[in-house]
Amino acid sequence: MARRPLPRILKSGSASITRSREIARTAADNATDVLHPMITVTRGLRLLAGAGRQKWAATPRDRRGHVLFLVAACVLAVALIPYGPLLALISVMGAAAWRGRDRTPASTGPAEAEAARLAALYEALVPHFSVADDPGPLFSHGGDWEKAFGTSYEFDGNGRLTRLQVNYPAYFTDGDPASRARVEQVLHVKSGRGREYHFAWDEESNHLLMTVLAALPTTIAAQRFVTAPGETVLGFTDADAVRRTVPIQDGDVTRDASPVIWRTGARSTEPHLLIAGHPGSGTTTLMRSLALQALQHGDILVVEGGGTGEYGFLTGRDGVLAVECGLAGALATLEWAAHETERRLIAANRARQAGHPEPEDIKRPLWILLDRPSALGHLAAADGRQDPQELLQVPLRHGRAAGVTVVVADQFDSLDALTETVRTHTRARAVLGPADREQVEAVLGVQPHTTPTPDVPPGRGYTRLGTGPVLRLQVPATPDPYDDATSEAHRQAVLDLLPGGTPAVEKAVTEDAAEPVAVHTEQLVGTPAVAEG
Repeated sequence: MARRPLPRILKSGSASITRSREIARTAADNATDVLHPMITVTRGLRLLAGAGRQKWAATPRDRRGHVLFLVAACVLAVALIPYGPLLALISVMGAAAWRGRDRTPASTGPAEAEAARLAALYEALVPHFSVADDPGPLFSHGGDWEKAFGTSYEFDGNGRLTRLQVNYPAYFTDGDPASRARVEQVLHVKSGRGREYHFAWDEESNHLLMTVLAALPTTIAAQRFVTAPGETVLGFTDADAVRRTVPIQDGDVTRDASPVIWRTGARSTEPHLLIAGHPGSGTTTLMRSLALQALQHGDILVVEGGGTGEYGFLTGRDGVLAVECGLAGALATLEWAAHETERRLIAANRARQAGHPEPEDIKRPLWILLDRPSALGHLAAADGRQDPQELLQVPLRHGRAAGVTVVVADQFDSLDALTETVRTHTRARAVLGPADREQVEAVLGVQPHTTPTPDVPPGRGYTRLGTGPVLRLQVPATPDPYDDATSEAHRQAVLDLLPGGTPAVEKAVTEDAAEPVAVHTEQLVGTPAVAEG
């Protein structure tokens, strides 16, 4: 039975209520700013009236008549003087404004608990920022933490640090990664676990700025991204990390987000990608996202070593040449891909020598998506067959010139099973899921400038393109649409991105149920091309 969609009021009701609350809160703030003088004068009049009542109550009964006579004489004198009532009104309003002003003293320093936290953090940094023969140490046990921290610190509502600038002595070895890591570890532990901190070292000024990073949004689903041919969105990162933004649909709202763009093709410096992570970290989600984006302008080959059927929804679609899960099919598909790469190279070379443009049949990009090749390698070794990774040598070495892109995804415990060719030619890297700094450095080549948290959602991690900086990454939600645990919104978002063609599963349903239907996953067009010459 088909599922009926939810009414629109149930989908957008919470968003409308949230927007209404924000509008009401903004209107109240603006009204308070506009009416602030009147509020001040009213408060002053109330205070003056209260002071008058207290003065009248403190006056003895035998002297109240004299006071009334004096007040009446003053009122009569003011009434007879030219412009007397106006001047009296101005004087009363001025006195009320002065009396009703906000005289709460502004806080000029941290609270007692905040000062204690800063002092404890200062004492923890003393062993790292001090030496025995320093005549005027900036860090010393029992010293003044204000000299090291100054006023460059901020706390949240729970009394936890959100920003801190540390002034360290010039002799500290800030160029040593190990020394930096020790200081960052101390700041991370003393400032509170469970959050992601960013550390910016300014070696010229001997300053270290620690800031707490907000969590990347996980509500961005699979969709069409505004990119040029040859550009692929790996995910999204911090706004100040990249210079480019793209419009995205985040729920019912359209906004700009900062993408991590990976460029492929003949002019790419990092034409191939390696993805690493633990089970359930989102590596397969990233592979599905790349497959949907690659199908816009090219063809894909999918080889799944895990055998879990995570790419079954791609079978039979236009542009999907093959979806293989077995060892025999994977070897045949990768052998065809190697011959196809050689054929494209030869065809392009002949066209250049003859002074002709490249043939149309080699301009369409070809993507090879290999998920968990280590599992297939174990099966091949047990069966005495060739390791499928050996067939990737030609696409990895010459894929950039032939328009062939290779994406390899595997788990941390199987990275040692990757061949040297795969590790050498996959210069674009991504690490997803919970990982410590050593694991991230083993894949990306350098340690990140943030502290990885132990609990992260699927698709959260780091990425580095070649020798570029390490960026935080959140992969768009791209689940398997045939999985029962997938929400209806995410399922429909993935199905809307699929190209034409009838999936093999739908073909089997439409056939006569009495006749057995053979679902063949290999969709290679034509016979495998053999390189000429």
